[in-house]
Amino acid sequence: MMAKVFIKGLPSTMMDDFQLNVINLLQHAAENYGEREIKSRKLDGKLEVFNYKTIYERVKRLANALESLGVKPTDRVGVLGFNTHRYFEAYFGISGIGAVMVEMNFRLSPDELSYIAKHSKVKVIFADEQLIPIVEKVNDKVNSDKVVIMTDKERTPSTKISKVYHYEDLLKSSSPNYDFPIIDEKSACFACYTSGTTGMPKGVYYSHRAIVLHSMAVIQAVPVNANDALLQLVPMFHANGWGWPFTATMVGAKQVFPGQYSLDNLKPIIDLLINENITISNGVPTLWIAIHNYLSSLKDKPKFNNLKVLIGGSEPPLALIKGLREFGIEVIHGYGSTETTPLSHINVIKYYLGLSQEEYEELKSKQGIPVFPIQRKTVTPDGRDIPWDNKTIGELLERGPWVVKEYYNDPRTLESFIGEGYEIWWKSGNAVTVDKYGYIKIADRLKDLIKSGGEWISSVDMENFLMAHPKVLEATVVGVPHPKWQERPLAFVVVKPEYKGNVTKEELLEHLLKRLAKWQLPEIIFTDSIPKTSTGKFDKKVLREQYKDYFIKREMIE
Repeated sequence: MMAKVFIKGLPSTMMDDFQLNVINLLQHAAENYGEREIKSRKLDGKLEVFNYKTIYERVKRLANALESLGVKPTDRVGVLGFNTHRYFEAYFGISGIGAVMVEMNFRLSPDELSYIAKHSKVKVIFADEQLIPIVEKVNDKVNSDKVVIMTDKERTPSTKISKVYHYEDLLKSSSPNYDFPIIDEKSACFACYTSGTTGMPKGVYYSHRAIVLHSMAVIQAVPVNANDALLQLVPMFHANGWGWPFTATMVGAKQVFPGQYSLDNLKPIIDLLINENITISNGVPTLWIAIHNYLSSLKDKPKFNNLKVLIGGSEPPLALIKGLREFGIEVIHGYGSTETTPLSHINVIKYYLGLSQEEYEELKSKQGIPVFPIQRKTVTPDGRDIPWDNKTIGELLERGPWVVKEYYNDPRTLESFIGEGYEIWWKSGNAVTVDKYGYIKIADRLKDLIKSGGEWISSVDMENFLMAHPKVLEATVVGVPHPKWQERPLAFVVVKPEYKGNVTKEELLEHLLKRLAKWQLPEIIFTDSIPKTSTGKFDKKVLREQYKDYFIKREMIE
């Protein structure tokens, strides 16, 4: 197929050189919605109240503080934190001076976090006080220049890190006056590292232009305005919290940050939903399944009048969509990835089609249609377009102004992109079908990745780590359904004959903990043999089918 002709036409008379900068979002909100509240839940459960005007002043202080720490344009600043006003301020303070905020997923293993810090060349690390032990492990390996502790306490908690600064003290000692520069909109402002393939995480560096355009697109996809109130449940390190903190800022909506919370205690989240009159929230299916179960357990069941929830990360079960609707909660299904900033598809229900209720319910669980101006192709392995017949499977390819065009300093770029110049496409690795109305539905990953609680786990890496144990002969890992976490890894292990009966699950899990985070650890099943395909590969399809009810049955027994 020939490349399209690129035409340079007659120059316009518009301000096409006007630069779209992330800080402009907050400046606009402070000027036009200055009194609109921003609330942040502290460790003691109390809410700290700000507004866009006071947050903007704090961000200007942060900009001065960053410069006093020696941070310059293009420098990378790592941030490990929960969803708080300080993380929100870091978004704007770091990017506003032309530096890059590296959003570090504290759920990753120390090895992975150290790799990210080294690969991105982090100069300073900001971290919530609860995460100091993690930072200590990372800092031992990368020796970043300085660490800033974000805490509600008056004093910095004790730590073995030598160069430590107190976030609030830095702000107090810094001027509230700062003249933000104009930054080339194509410059990087944020970096997220995706662990969606085997090996170490890959860096996606977002531009100012991409963030601003993406925010405008979210407003189009999920109508939101200054009268809305957002409860940000998606981790803010996860593809910029799906872009919602920026979208809410753009329109001047109220924002509520829940701080650290747990699925084991959802009362604080429910209280925020009710007491703060939340109208917009977000999260992966596992979170909202837990919330639904909690709501269902209450004697006095609340009824929400105007609450929309964007659910993504994986397909929300139809039972969840219906169950939340009983509480007055409307589910909006979105799709995207770290590589697409992340929203690329939204499930817009086309009521004009005149479909039956059953057909609408089926549509509701699909990933939807592209958000303008994202373009997509669904192709066979040899590059042919698949028919829109709702059954033929093809790989989803995407491109657009907020889609990644390469991974940062990573040779694996060659594996994930096709085309060149204006015709480049990102290969999502997702196998999808398309129905006659253009709605996509993800059938599976093209590779054997496991998605647990909204995060990816590499089965191949886990297999290699297991087989690195001196007593293990063979090992394979598959993802199987789990009632709480969507999927969990199931590891099948064949022990070397001389060690048979002399290896424990605990021993192997301890071995894995050297390379994996605790939440990634699999359930282990010892077996005499692992089924193989005709080519000698482990037959994961057979294992997935055979053990598809493993966790569900165990949950029922318990």
